[in-house]
Amino acid sequence: MRRSARFLTLLAAAALALAPALADARPGGGSSSGSRGSRSYSAPPSTTTAPSAPRQFDRTAQQPNAARPGAAAGAAAPARQGGFFARNPFMGGLMAGMLGAGLFGMLAGGGFFAGLGSMAGFLGFLLQIAVIAGLVALVVGFLRRRQQMAPAGVPNAVMREGAPQQAAMTGGGGTARGTGPTDELGLGEADFKAFEQTLIEVNGAWSRGDLEALSRRATPEMVQYFRDDYEALKERGWKNETRDVKLEQGDLSESWSEGPRDYATVAMRFSLVDVTRDVRTGAVTEGDPNVRSMSTELWTFVRVQGGPWTLSAIQQAS
Repeated sequence: MRRSARFLTLLAAAALALAPALADARPGGGSSSGSRGSRSYSAPPSTTTAPSAPRQFDRTAQQPNAARPGAAAGAAAPARQGGFFARNPFMGGLMAGMLGAGLFGMLAGGGFFAGLGSMAGFLGFLLQIAVIAGLVALVVGFLRRRQQMAPAGVPNAVMREGAPQQAAMTGGGGTARGTGPTDELGLGEADFKAFEQTLIEVNGAWSRGDLEALSRRATPEMVQYFRDDYEALKERGWKNETRDVKLEQGDLSESWSEGPRDYATVAMRFSLVDVTRDVRTGAVTEGDPNVRSMSTELWTFVRVQGGPWTLSAIQQAS
């Protein structure tokens, strides 16, 4: 009886550790998705709203070896990344060890799992792998963020290429000027109002499940990520709704041109009601319909030949 209880406990713990989770169901899924043109693999300058480097892209269509304006002629292209186990030798070693134990068990006549003990022991081993992998991922993520941040003792103005001014957004769409990152495009009040309006309209279209409206406010790449997130929610029988979105603070990180395309990355702190419900019962699975939550994200916008701004990327602030 005790063995059965232990087996069920291990099974539940392993399922909880290995199952994918949707910690944030709002637009972007709480991940960093999209593209920032040739700067997709460069951290945007820090701002008052987002003083730390944002998370790197979890999903992007931009190739890491794409040519970048101003790159030195003949510069070596970034090395191609290998598969999962090539990039994670620790996990490769664990899987090799598990496979070797199983093969030893087969050769010894005890079956594939004999080298790993009982089924409960095997599940416990899987749970240990999941825990260790999670810790390794946290350490790697921390080291990557440290690499993106400015070295200690280096003046902020130097790390921001000596930019003398920065455009700041207010909740009402106005602008103010101060020290900060570069604004190569010379953005004005109309641009910041467009960014704020896009924040509100994207959340509204997301809550309605209106992919047609999202396609008018975002790039095809971002629309595909929205579609993927809808499918992930649908598989769980969930639906997310964001409403009463209000921009609390925002400022420009950088703006630049790449041929006919203009880009602008803006840090935005906004409050909203973010609720996820069970489609069948209507019960709340995440969030609180009576409590506003606060989020800080960096949104990148793109326009072609002076056309309207559209959402190109969402990055989570660190």
